[in-house]
Amino acid sequence: MKRREFITLLGGAAAWPFAARAQQPAMPVVGHLNPQSPDEQTGRLRAFRQGLKEAGYVEGENLAIEYRWAEGHFDRLPALAAELVRRQVSVIVATGGPAPATVAKAATTTIPIVFLTSEDPVRLGLVASLARPGGNLTGINFLNTELAAKRLELLRQLVPGAARVAVLVNPANATTAETQLREAQAAARAMGLQVQVFNASTSREINSAFASLARERPDALFVGGDGFFFSRHVQMVNLASRHVVPAIYDARQFPEAGGLMSYGTNVTDAWRQVGVYAGRILKGAKPADVPVVQSSKFELVINAETARMLDLTIPPTLLSVADEVIE
Repeated sequence: MKRREFITLLGGAAAWPFAARAQQPAMPVVGHLNPQSPDEQTGRLRAFRQGLKEAGYVEGENLAIEYRWAEGHFDRLPALAAELVRRQVSVIVATGGPAPATVAKAATTTIPIVFLTSEDPVRLGLVASLARPGGNLTGINFLNTELAAKRLELLRQLVPGAARVAVLVNPANATTAETQLREAQAAARAMGLQVQVFNASTSREINSAFASLARERPDALFVGGDGFFFSRHVQMVNLASRHVVPAIYDARQFPEAGGLMSYGTNVTDAWRQVGVYAGRILKGAKPADVPVVQSSKFELVINAETARMLDLTIPPTLLSVADEVIE
């Protein structure tokens, strides 16, 4: 064999592995859009990755995830969504309420979107119907705002003498705040309760709201379901204890941290379901044909020690239906 032919043959052999690698399909990328910060969502992110794993995808092995966090600034969401669209991610996952899903929908009509929202996605205009979404969005609806009346009813059972109820919402999360206020005020009127509204969008504003509560002395507190409030659940529970105000929340993490009671869906598991859905989309399922999942199991959690501290007696009717009573 001539020397020139031998060198050419060696060069071709050396190129084979590189050519083989170049022919391998690119690793799919999931874009994750959320209005809060990652430090506040550790457990839920773990559940999301678990859902992806159940669908056959592991971050760093056969999947990459581009995270975009608004750090509590909802006005940043459109720019963050536009970044993910320019990045040409395979699917956008929008968690943290209706705002990220609405923004993602406005940003692209072609990239599949999997949402996690606390409100009716049909009413929000995200999908045509639950069974047949019809566009590039599908996801999980964990029915948070629709439970306002039930939460007030449970709070009234535990605090039967309540006449004035404070309602705390986050005006930065405008769509959710407006819906929850509407639902809570309608339910309060039906029960003959007076409602006083308080707003908070920052940690400092939470402190101010509770200082106002201490002056106004309402009989009970209804805390609206909100991702920011969840991220500050320890602060809120401590303030409610300090000011001796009975409060109901939307997630079990509040009574687990010392809050009085919560009623709502298991949102952490809903994040897992979002991961599963994202995996289905990556495998070729079309959002238009994948039905929206609605939460069907709700849990009531009561902290009995906190009830005793507030000099409240838990009625047998509540004890019998509670999913967990924390002693």
